[in-house]
Amino acid sequence: MNEMDKELAEFVSAAAVELGVPGVAVGIWADGREHIVCHGVTSVRNPLPVDRDTGFVIGSVSKTFTATALMRLVDQGLVELDAPVRRYVPEFAGPAVAAHEVTVSQLLNHTAGLEWKLSADTGEGEDALARHAELLAAAPLVAEPGTRPSYSQAGFNLAGRIIENVTGRTFEQAVRTLLFEPLGLADSDYALNDVMTRRFAVGHNADDTGALAVATQWKDNRSNNPGGGVVSSVGDLLRWARFHLGDGRTAEGERMLSAELLRRMRVETVELRGSTLGDAFGICWFLREVDGVAIIGHGGSGNGQFADLLIVPERNFAVIVMSNAGPDAGLEFDRGVVRWALARYLGVVEHDPEPLPYDAARAAEILGDYENEMMRLTLETDGSGVTIGCAIKPEVRAAAETELPPDLPPAALGLLPGDADEYIVTAGGLVGQRGYFTRDESGGVVGIDLAGRLFNRAR
Repeated sequence: MNEMDKELAEFVSAAAVELGVPGVAVGIWADGREHIVCHGVTSVRNPLPVDRDTGFVIGSVSKTFTATALMRLVDQGLVELDAPVRRYVPEFAGPAVAAHEVTVSQLLNHTAGLEWKLSADTGEGEDALARHAELLAAAPLVAEPGTRPSYSQAGFNLAGRIIENVTGRTFEQAVRTLLFEPLGLADSDYALNDVMTRRFAVGHNADDTGALAVATQWKDNRSNNPGGGVVSSVGDLLRWARFHLGDGRTAEGERMLSAELLRRMRVETVELRGSTLGDAFGICWFLREVDGVAIIGHGGSGNGQFADLLIVPERNFAVIVMSNAGPDAGLEFDRGVVRWALARYLGVVEHDPEPLPYDAARAAEILGDYENEMMRLTLETDGSGVTIGCAIKPEVRAAAETELPPDLPPAALGLLPGDADEYIVTAGGLVGQRGYFTRDESGGVVGIDLAGRLFNRAR
């Protein structure tokens, strides 16, 4: 082990122990070689050592696979990005979407105006995505298509249905053929029966006493596979990152995607305002600039599991982080490792902006509840500061047949200088998250963006 690898191992182990994360896997591609460190165990109940082949639920990092698979179909002339979704998904036909034509490209850059996520479970059958598309067509829009970005899991699930209808295969079979097999991603899959024969990590959440307990819902239902259902290993995700650092060929030289379309995925399509996740969306990728360096990436979360994939094309660099503790330890671990790796390997340092002192008059404008289909944000004050609480809506939790991730306790939030409607969370699991408030024509606050998602004001 060279000095750099030793330093990485020491940092990862110390951070995991300090934050109480049972198991982690970290992969870095730098200077033309892999650096992989694994620490801890897959489960506190049935512990096995985490290794480079251990499968983690990578949540929304899965969207990068869905988008790339769809771009392969674009490259083959089977899909047009500017075409209406209904050309490929005739079941996506309802009163809201009929009046506002949603395009394929709007799904991939989150400007389709679709809800973040549907609470309905459409089962584990091969019709799961078809039924999801029908339900989504009947759901109200959160914004008119093409007018603004609002991060949508549901939109990517709809993109998965395009892949099904165009290929004539199930979504999972299509992605396996289009991506997993040609890239040699042997430890990546969606189906429980395929994953359970290999080593995999389970999620953990803190119980009422603060002790970590195994999360009993391991991954989301089948209709959410395109938006968040991949199980993958740190070794596979390094191969995946290297593909996106390349020219569209596999490691063996096989042409999978044109270099032009691969590069097009990381070209800005819509600007993001005040978001920690990025300055803009490309095609799926979050784009941002840190310390003058252009970065693309995507994060993901499951029930007590978290993942981050970050790529720096101009430096031929990538970092992957996966962890299995919630509701906030894993988030904090992933964020810390990514920042450490950027600083240590590239000299790229990321700083959070400093919030303004508490202002009671400005705070009064933003206090209240904000909701989408699944979640509720509550902004409150004790007279000295503002807090933001993030919770699954009680009716959604009550109706759920499986365990859902725990709510995040209230954490401090501060408004930022310059644009009075931008903010940053300064504590808790969402520490460092930035967003902004939306106003109507009269100047009243009617919504809040958090993690790229629009929550409309309910109170």
